Amino acid sequence: MAELVIGPLISMVKEKASSYLLDQYKVMEGMEEHRKILERKLPAILHIIQDAEEKGASRPEVAAWLKDLKTVAYEANDIFDEFKYEALRREAKKKGHHSKLGNEVVRLLVPARNPIVFRYRMGKRLRSIVETIEALVTEMNTFGFSHLQQAQPSRQWRQTDSIIIDSDRDIVSRSRDREKKKIVGMLLDQASNMDLMVLPIVGMGGMGKTTFVQLIYNDPAIEKHFELRRWCCVSDDFDVSIIASNICQTNEKGEKSFQELHSIISGKRYLIVLDDVWNRDVDKWGKLKTCLKQGGKGSAVLTTTRDAEVAHIMIMCVAEAHNIENLSDEHLKEIVQSRAFSLQNPNIEEQDGILNGFVRRCVGSPLAAKAFGSMLSNKTSINEWKDLLAKSNICSEKTGILPILKLSFDDLSSDMKQCFAFCALFPKDYEIDVDLLIRLWMAHDFIPVQEDDNPETVGKYIFEELTRRSFFQDVRQTLPINAFGRLSLRKSTICKIHDLMHDIALSVLGKECVTIVGKPSVNKLLLNPTRHLFLSIHRAVFWKEQLTSLLKKQTAMLHTLFFTGYYRDPLDISKYTSLRALHLPADRFLRVGQEQLTRHIQHLRYLNLSSHGFKKLPEGISTMYNLQTLDLSHCTNLLQLPKDTKYLANLRHLYTHGCNSLTCMPPGLGQITSLQTLTYFAIGDGLGCSTIGELRNLNLGGELELSGLQNVTEVLAKAASLENKEKLTHLSLKWNDHARAKPDSHNEVLGSLKPHHQLEMLSIIFYKGTNLPSWVTDLSLLQHLTELQLVGCTLCEEFPQFCHFKALEVLYLANLDKLRSLCSHMVSTPFPALKQLRLHYLKSLERWVATEGKEDELTFPVLEEIDIKNCPKLTSLPETPKLKVVRLDEGKPLLSLGIVKSRHMSSISELQLQSQLTPGVWKWFEHLVYLTIQHCNVLIYWPEEVFQSLVSLKELWIQSCNKLIGPTQAKGGKPTQTTDQVLPHLNAITIRNCRSMVQLFILPPSIRFLYIEFCPKLEFIWGKEEHLDTYTSLEHCRDPASTTGTLEQWMSPIIRRPCLVNLIIRGCDSLVTLPNLPPSLKCLCIFSCEKLCSVSGDLCALEELNIFYCDKLQSVNSLGDHPSLEILHLHDCRCLESLGCDGGRGSYSALRSRKIEHCPAIDMKQFY
Repeated sequence: MAELVIGPLISMVKEKASSYLLDQYKVMEGMEEHRKILERKLPAILHIIQDAEEKGASRPEVAAWLKDLKTVAYEANDIFDEFKYEALRREAKKKGHHSKLGNEVVRLLVPARNPIVFRYRMGKRLRSIVETIEALVTEMNTFGFSHLQQAQPSRQWRQTDSIIIDSDRDIVSRSRDREKKKIVGMLLDQASNMDLMVLPIVGMGGMGKTTFVQLIYNDPAIEKHFELRRWCCVSDDFDVSIIASNICQTNEKGEKSFQELHSIISGKRYLIVLDDVWNRDVDKWGKLKTCLKQGGKGSAVLTTTRDAEVAHIMIMCVAEAHNIENLSDEHLKEIVQSRAFSLQNPNIEEQDGILNGFVRRCVGSPLAAKAFGSMLSNKTSINEWKDLLAKSNICSEKTGILPILKLSFDDLSSDMKQCFAFCALFPKDYEIDVDLLIRLWMAHDFIPVQEDDNPETVGKYIFEELTRRSFFQDVRQTLPINAFGRLSLRKSTICKIHDLMHDIALSVLGKECVTIVGKPSVNKLLLNPTRHLFLSIHRAVFWKEQLTSLLKKQTAMLHTLFFTGYYRDPLDISKYTSLRALHLPADRFLRVGQEQLTRHIQHLRYLNLSSHGFKKLPEGISTMYNLQTLDLSHCTNLLQLPKDTKYLANLRHLYTHGCNSLTCMPPGLGQITSLQTLTYFAIGDGLGCSTIGELRNLNLGGELELSGLQNVTEVLAKAASLENKEKLTHLSLKWNDHARAKPDSHNEVLGSLKPHHQLEMLSIIFYKGTNLPSWVTDLSLLQHLTELQLVGCTLCEEFPQFCHFKALEVLYLANLDKLRSLCSHMVSTPFPALKQLRLHYLKSLERWVATEGKEDELTFPVLEEIDIKNCPKLTSLPETPKLKVVRLDEGKPLLSLGIVKSRHMSSISELQLQSQLTPGVWKWFEHLVYLTIQHCNVLIYWPEEVFQSLVSLKELWIQSCNKLIGPTQAKGGKPTQTTDQVLPHLNAITIRNCRSMVQLFILPPSIRFLYIEFCPKLEFIWGKEEHLDTYTSLEHCRDPASTTGTLEQWMSPIIRRPCLVNLIIRGCDSLVTLPNLPPSLKCLCIFSCEKLCSVSGDLCALEELNIFYCDKLQSVNSLGDHPSLEILHLHDCRCLESLGCDGGRGSYSALRSRKIEHCPAIDMKQFY
């Protein structure tokens, strides 16, 4: 069915053949006759192409004709792009470009352009194309095609799109309410169950399984009940490592991803959703299941799948999978009606009857109902409704709702078909950046533009229309976070494609599109000519041995190369002469030979080289005259851009944020009048640099950072004309902190950089003026501001009244030496929208409100997160009823935790401290769930008295507390053994980089997860040997549920050993022995403990054992066999001889994964 998108390609060639640019520079001189033939033949083909495409599905001879037509159309498209490039080259040469490059550079970087040779070569190719097209037109006339008029889509944006989508969700929510309550009840009833519950949700595609689970996942009772919730899209490739990494939201791969998963879920009651599972490999699921079993009691996994066999493999602790119910006809009809706009003069009774016909064809599928409703919304007569009903088919068990979705695709305009079909490039469930997608559409000329059209605007309209028709789903905005943990740059819109819709796109694009994720059968995938290739590879060996050689076969055919992955060797792309889009971000090891970037790649429109390590780009990049998007973001070593960048006349988007080594911008950037995006502009003081005045005629939007403002005068600042840039939403203004302070100059420059009043984010950094200009302090000018950052304005004496910014959500103030208060006086509703507040190094800040006696009246009504660092005079915190996260880094006791009052603490769930542990205030933290203490060098002993009130604490991190020794010291020099139960609900503790810790403090029995890393003096985990007799028998640990005793039981004078499930120890070089491990232990990981000699305990329940780089370890002694052990990985344990069992029948009966390397003393016979 790949022929379905030929129409737009023919139309594209027709437009290019008649381009005025070709006439202006006479690049087709001597070929005029062939051009005229094309100008006659191509419209004739377009006249019947829709009928041909429809007949191609049922007539093989037409399908073969369409295939030949598409092949020659691609050839024609390439040749006219070469004509265009030659015209652009001559235009640049006329402006002096090549003479500036130098003859040698031109000879190396630009293909030979002898006019006679060029005319001969291109004429020969064009003649062949014309002859083929003439033959195809002759054959076309024998098929008897008809002209079918296709309605052109309206360019009017629908204002009700979001309402329609919200309405769909509301209808589905109401229709699934009974089902949802059933599943929610099952999850809540699981609270006391120690076994993991896995509940599959089963149903055919398009039944709304994902939406149904989203309703469960976001239910308030579920949000409150589970400590951790994670969503993971699985789709076709059940790569256990990648799934673990996605659940952890990290980039770790292999064993590290499993360790990270252990760390995150251990001891916590979690809910994990595995969406769209197809895996039937029992071993793969078993490996993931082993990791998932390490959570706290009441943990659950929900999966969605179309395959009953998959559900049977995965189900645990429930009697049967949940088969999702068909949506009722009543609710299906409501969905159709919510999308189908009113007919002109409708007959209500007749209309209702036809609607009922569509509902019957949906057979319970909400996606089918959405598709029908979207199609009907473009039909204005009852006859069109009847025609659509006649074309539609009733879904069957075999076809599902694919026939309806195919009909919905057929209803699109040809341009939209082409745009959506291209999305088959991305893997299923891939989160697509919408701006990136539109840039790729532009790169391939998929977006039809008329004379005054902006391609980005038209692309956005196409995306919105496809979303309205349910081709895209899960559209949402993300807020990027930078290294400082605050909002960065603009919001990014991402979306996904329903997997059935993805099947439609893939069937249309056919074998022209190949997506490689992981390690599939590449030999099969790349047998056919490929035009669009997506590669997500995380195995460098695989690349080197197979894929590189296979890629060579694609050469001139490839139009898109979209790469994400790891690759150590330079990637040779020099032969891909037809590339329009090249996405090559430097993921870890990927490198690309710079000399290959320009040679022969003249068609390139989109180039992403973000995060690469090169210091300069080849000058030849300035010969990429077609380039529209150049992404160099986060190329931190990049010192300069090509000096002739100004000749990139078609460049629209230049991403340079994160290129902080740039010292200036190349001259003449203002000549690129098509430029819409420029994210970072470094202002130099040399003769070969662009001045800020170059921005005057650029219609920039999005974000812009101006760096090096110490080199700017008032005149040049005014010349930049920022006030007229209404599309600019994020503006960062930065001076050099080390430059000589010139307060008057800074005042003048900043005053002249007034932005448009629509600005949403403003950052002013290292400004050395004494006052801020009126456009900053006048609250009527920046009414849309949602984020404000003032950093390093050390001489500034006057500041805005921060509490007056009505839309402000994020406020970051740092190194403002003369700031004394945030408000000079109280207002009725201060900070009405503020959610994040960061105050760093404000040495004079002593009050929130300057007016005496008004601080108690101040309230932050929606503040969720506060971060205070080195504000020594601040002694209080205002009312914050919604506060969730508190971070304090303060070395002086005046602040510390003494600033908080009991009224603020009822909502806090996370506390991070780098300050003194002030006694007396901890009683207000009874609801605290997460606590981090780091770089707190006043902490010497385990602060039992401080933690008495933390009855809700579940997770504790102690990091880089270099003076922490261990247990609380009592009189007589011995560790205390208090009978009071401290931290009764603590599930997980992580201790890292505590260089002085000798002995672990006494842990509560509730502990399930213990992670100790880089504590080089640690000698004891449970306590010194003379104190071991204070522990009772470990028998209670065989039933971890027994630790949920009464307070009286906890007050028993006998201390019970914690019933650990996961124990991970790394880099503890003084640890010699690890005795008395409890029988509850399921996962034991020990890494790089160079003095460790023995490990012992009752390990009969152990499921996973990893020991790496323990050279002196001789034995792992267990009280019995290892019947539950599933994963055994031993590496570089050269003295290890025994795992503590006889190796008889049943010893390793459950073992699924065994890797033993560099352990010469181990007798391997015991495993067979």
